[in-house]
Amino acid sequence: MQKIAKTTGSHGIGQMIHVIHMSDDVEKLNRFYEDVFGGLHFLGVDEANYLPIEDRYAGLFMVGDVCIETMAPALPADGTKPVGKFYNKFGEHLHSVGYKVDDLPGLAERLLAKGVYIGAPGGGKIEKLDPETQYFYPSPRDTAGLMVEMCRIDMPNDPRDLETWSSQVKMWRSHPLTIERFSYVTLGVRDLESAVSTYVDVMEAVPVQQGIDDALRARFQTVQLGDCLLQLAQPLEEHSDLGRHVAKWGNMIYSLRFKVTDLDSVESWLKRKNIRTERLREDLVVTDVEDSYGAPIFFTTEEIPGDPFAS
Repeated sequence: MQKIAKTTGSHGIGQMIHVIHMSDDVEKLNRFYEDVFGGLHFLGVDEANYLPIEDRYAGLFMVGDVCIETMAPALPADGTKPVGKFYNKFGEHLHSVGYKVDDLPGLAERLLAKGVYIGAPGGGKIEKLDPETQYFYPSPRDTAGLMVEMCRIDMPNDPRDLETWSSQVKMWRSHPLTIERFSYVTLGVRDLESAVSTYVDVMEAVPVQQGIDDALRARFQTVQLGDCLLQLAQPLEEHSDLGRHVAKWGNMIYSLRFKVTDLDSVESWLKRKNIRTERLREDLVVTDVEDSYGAPIFFTTEEIPGDPFAS
């Protein structure tokens, strides 16, 4: 059977349609997610998908229950276009997330009433959403740094929407990475309280867990936003990896985290693939960003109290 997405808020923010990972070379990232993660490549399989209006190449992968979009600008990167502008500023880095929304006009109306700047497809400010508009982008200035696409349509050919999904998802549990499911996206922030207010009061996210992560050296609040968890994390030390990230980039996506069943298998497999890792604590491993193309990727066996996605 297909995946049934959980929703949050008055307007049905649901399936996280993708996480975008930016690089200078889509084929390089494609090999990484296919060879290392056992990713199911379902867009740009024979050749990378090229979108002229954005002057970029892309591919789509399923890794467990999360869709990863690999992306790179055509080089040399055109700084007048959003993809090229992002690459020229941030280089290889996690870029953004996207969500399917049941009531896109209603969400737009709510965000506008809360003073959130909404960007139109192709650029420009939306004052009132045209009912025919397929997607929009709240400004990261108003989302505590998260670049997010809100859209009314599903990702074409998304394996999660097929009746075979309940069988398909099992393949990652028997892969050497032993991925049980996607855990969360971590958003590094300078001011945790302000970020929490943005998501709980404005985006109607649901608080799940808060505390101190000693390995990350951060105060955090985990919230459910649609069919995914989002961890908002404020560094406690400027010299921690998260601290350096926030000092350099401000509020911005920091990392991805997967729930797995066997960390010894994770470490052994990544070593075999020449990806360096660090065991931060008994139940947590992270990749070296130089080997995972600018994106810290965490693997953990930890259970999150109150996790709405725990089986």
